[in-house]
Amino acid sequence: MKPVTLLCVALAGMFCAVPGMLEAQYPKQPPAAMELRPLQFPPFQEVRLRNGMTLLVVEEHRLPAVSLNLTLLAGGRSDPAGMEGLASMTAALLTKGTETRSADQIAEEIEFVGASLFANAGDDFFSIGTTVLADHVELAFELMSDVVLRSTFPQEELELERTRTLSALQVQKSDPGALASKYFSRAIYGDHPYGRSIGEESVQRITREAVQQFAATHLKPGGGLLVLAGDITLREGRRLAERAFGSWTGSPPEARYPPPPASRSTEIILVHRPGSVQSNIRVGNLALRPGDPVYYAAVVMNRVLGGGSDARLFEILREEKSWTYGAYSAMARLKDVGYFQANTEVRTPVTDSALVEIIHQMNRIRDEAVPADELNGAKGYLVGSFPLSIQTPQQIAGQIANVRLLGLGDDYLRTYHQRLDAVSTDHLTQAARRVISIDSAVIVVVGDGQEVYDKLTPIAPVRIIDAEGNPLTPDALAPSGIAVAFDLAELVASSDSFNALVQGNPFGYLTQTVEPAEALTITSRLNLGGMITTTLTLDPVTLAPRQLDQVGMQQGRSVELHLTYGPEGAVSGTGSIPTPAGEQRAVAIDTVLSAGVLDDNMIQALMAAVQLSDGSEYLVPAFDGTEGTVTSYALSASDGGSVTVAAGTFDTWKVDVTGWQFPQVYYVSKDSPRKVVKIEWVGTPVVFELAGSTP
Repeated sequence: MKPVTLLCVALAGMFCAVPGMLEAQYPKQPPAAMELRPLQFPPFQEVRLRNGMTLLVVEEHRLPAVSLNLTLLAGGRSDPAGMEGLASMTAALLTKGTETRSADQIAEEIEFVGASLFANAGDDFFSIGTTVLADHVELAFELMSDVVLRSTFPQEELELERTRTLSALQVQKSDPGALASKYFSRAIYGDHPYGRSIGEESVQRITREAVQQFAATHLKPGGGLLVLAGDITLREGRRLAERAFGSWTGSPPEARYPPPPASRSTEIILVHRPGSVQSNIRVGNLALRPGDPVYYAAVVMNRVLGGGSDARLFEILREEKSWTYGAYSAMARLKDVGYFQANTEVRTPVTDSALVEIIHQMNRIRDEAVPADELNGAKGYLVGSFPLSIQTPQQIAGQIANVRLLGLGDDYLRTYHQRLDAVSTDHLTQAARRVISIDSAVIVVVGDGQEVYDKLTPIAPVRIIDAEGNPLTPDALAPSGIAVAFDLAELVASSDSFNALVQGNPFGYLTQTVEPAEALTITSRLNLGGMITTTLTLDPVTLAPRQLDQVGMQQGRSVELHLTYGPEGAVSGTGSIPTPAGEQRAVAIDTVLSAGVLDDNMIQALMAAVQLSDGSEYLVPAFDGTEGTVTSYALSASDGGSVTVAAGTFDTWKVDVTGWQFPQVYYVSKDSPRKVVKIEWVGTPVVFELAGSTP
């Protein structure tokens, strides 16, 4: 026997097989696909109620549960101009109290039966719903009827929701993804409600009277849809619906909106975010209306291009180029025209390269036939995963409501997977040419304009704005100001402690100790999800950095950095810091800095010693030892007014600092010796307030 055969016999065939047996057990080709069977979607029954609302019942008796989904013709598109967020605010308050129940009572009653009651407002529709065991369906109808017909929208709940919304908007200011989405929608939809976004001013304008008026005007049954899915019959559902909503009448007003702007030449909207180490990129255009028959081929096309982690954009930009953690594309389906969009977030130095590659892949799928293996893989995934989206009564109710209100036809869900399976290569190419408009695309890049502007101009015309949407010129991208000046007399021995607040609630603390001697030593301890101690040693006359030592833990992960600053700008050191992927990255520094470059930790440590006056501006080049880079931070001072914190009330200077990922605002007392009394991290809910100070 051959050696391989002897070995197989000796092991009794447990760990290997002869070549012929291997081929039989492990074929190289997948088995032929079976014929696609029709989807066994539960049939539904429909009846129109006396108040003009449609009741649709999907009987499914396998589980003793019923999902109720009431969808009305109101949403963000119904917000009055200048009061964006009104529909969302109404939805948030709908379950916060009625004429007979408080918010706590509503929550207790629905939670007692193991369920929850939701209300939300999307772009097009307003939805209220719950899923309960069949034994509790009468309670579900009772609570839904109560909040829809008799909600009182308490003022105190309005103020709580306003505070939450304003806090979220602050976070979004420093969220590149939120900024990119905002300005992308504004560019492609213009004055259409889809192009408007919630802002601080619009949220502040919302009153209880406005919420009541919105509910009275727009939350009407006419044209609405109540879907019941699960262990219930049409007869029972109709009886409960008429009892709960029979007294509710009327229809919402027919709204008219300006059309989205006509297509125009491709341009890049650069949202300047100083100091950003990454760029968020969006590329897209208006696409399809809900019932467009090309939609099925477009879904398959999108799956090939960027619909998952095995799609082209992800494979090329992440796996091949290592430019990003992910790159995707998507299509939005709205009651009016929707849009197509490709998106990613990449390191600043490769912003232009990533954008060029995205455009290339969008052109490629328009111009080149997709190979059969990619086409079949995309269709196989979409067809195979679709049944997972209609498994539960809640999923079924949501899907049917969406289909009916978008006017997609009663056979849409039943035939959806068959229509996907029928997509051919030619269909996909035609869809790509219909959906993707490279010559009239909107491109939004959120990043450091100073670093990326010149690289973007060869790709397309660039229009620059700041995070608030104000236009900027290329000259405005470079930070302005003079070299920072310090008042050594303010650097006295002291120990300050700060309370760290997150959305107004205690979360941690910050302490800072200043010890003037032969060397000036400043030690800070930050406890915010872990303790980090930073010790700075400075020359007591020139304030040139001598040594930085930073050690601690952040969310259970080690942070360590040791830097030594030598003569003539030399700096060297080592460290280990956590990465977003959960790993530890080693740091090794050995470089020479230009004259006047500070350590970036000195900005906070020495803020009380900066020579401040109303309108003063400074430019501070500082070295980030974790990245090995120098960033220019801009300091701008103005009168901060009276600020009250735990340590007392202070007359202050306000100092805005840009250059970090999150801009910061410092409030510094005017009286000597000056103190930092408050620190805000703009775009986050984190605030530090002076709690105590000792000489």
